[in-house]
Amino acid sequence: MMKYSKTLSVNKKLISVAITAALLISACGDEATSTHGEGFNQTKDTTTDFDQGKLIASIVDNVITPTYQQFSSLASAQQQAINNYCAQESALVTGSVSETLVDDSKILAKESWRNAMNTWQQADMMQLSPLLIGDGALRDNIYSWPTQNTCGVDLDITYFKDGNVNGQPYNIANRTASRKSMVALEYLLFNDNLAHSCTGSTTPTQWNNQTEQYRKIARCEFAGEVAKDIVKNSETLLSEWAVYGEKLKSAGEAGSEFETEHHAVNKLSDALFYMDIFTKSAKLAEPVGIELNKCGSQPCPEVVESRYSHHSLENIINNIKAFKLFIQGGGDEGIGFRDYLIDVGDKVTADSLDADIEQVLTSTAAYQSSLAETLVSNPDQVIQTHTEVKNITDKLKSDFITSLALELPKTAAGDND
Repeated sequence: MMKYSKTLSVNKKLISVAITAALLISACGDEATSTHGEGFNQTKDTTTDFDQGKLIASIVDNVITPTYQQFSSLASAQQQAINNYCAQESALVTGSVSETLVDDSKILAKESWRNAMNTWQQADMMQLSPLLIGDGALRDNIYSWPTQNTCGVDLDITYFKDGNVNGQPYNIANRTASRKSMVALEYLLFNDNLAHSCTGSTTPTQWNNQTEQYRKIARCEFAGEVAKDIVKNSETLLSEWAVYGEKLKSAGEAGSEFETEHHAVNKLSDALFYMDIFTKSAKLAEPVGIELNKCGSQPCPEVVESRYSHHSLENIINNIKAFKLFIQGGGDEGIGFRDYLIDVGDKVTADSLDADIEQVLTSTAAYQSSLAETLVSNPDQVIQTHTEVKNITDKLKSDFITSLALELPKTAAGDND
């Protein structure tokens, strides 16, 4: 396969293309069944008595559904923690609480974001309908990365405070994803610079002239509104996934949109390529300079994910953990893709993937500082992590796909970075 340089843009249009074309190849609702793709081994004999229906049910019921449910619960806890912090920040004005109590409540709000983000990073790897329909609108409303717009967030703080936008009542549901989501919450909670970040002609009126306490309270109140919107979208995800999960489990039955169980299995395997497009490329290759970034072809801490919270490495670790659940199955009796590989006679790939997964988890746990700091102090360590993730994605694009006679997403074909 030819190597090509692939820079993942941070604009909404390209991220939608990357998600829909690479992982699903269906931008109109994830309803079409899979067809033979470039990586499909049409000569492979996959005759087996393996129960693919049990694999589908196991991943749906033991992996994806519990992850989505946990995120929804943590999103609610996040909203409560942020609301409590806001109440303490407001009470500080009257002197009814101490600054220590305010600081402690903010620490808890930050911790609630980290907890929710850890689970979201697992859920984000499980991108199936409904997260991908409508150019990934629901996914972006929960987590818009790599699209982010700090100036837009600063402007919306003032719009929300005023209660209107251009004469219309403010409604966060109508605002673009880059002005809200977990990305905006990170900026609001972890960026202590209270000055607005806008550099163009449109800026928050008189914002920098307001008192420090006014700006803290305004930012916190908007953070509460963003957190509430995330809760709402997490509940939408749960309800829509409940419907789609049942569609996957009914594959092969009369009237099912999936002609065979194998087509549904292929749909689940598509989600694994998040590891290739995002974890390997956008989160590692681009920041370290293997792929072009805003700094050129050199380490660039500015482009790491979750740069305000320094949570980038934890995001990668949780991507790997989610991948592991798909491969090894969730729960004590869970069935994963490992079982399928062994059944078709490819225990070598199953064992190799297990070993590669554990290697990445071990090596990332050994980091002594954040990913951004490591890019400066020890870029070779980041390059090694990229190599270890690449070991996984190379097997995913070759032995895994071939042994199970699955379709290789077109965007994943030809990438050798």
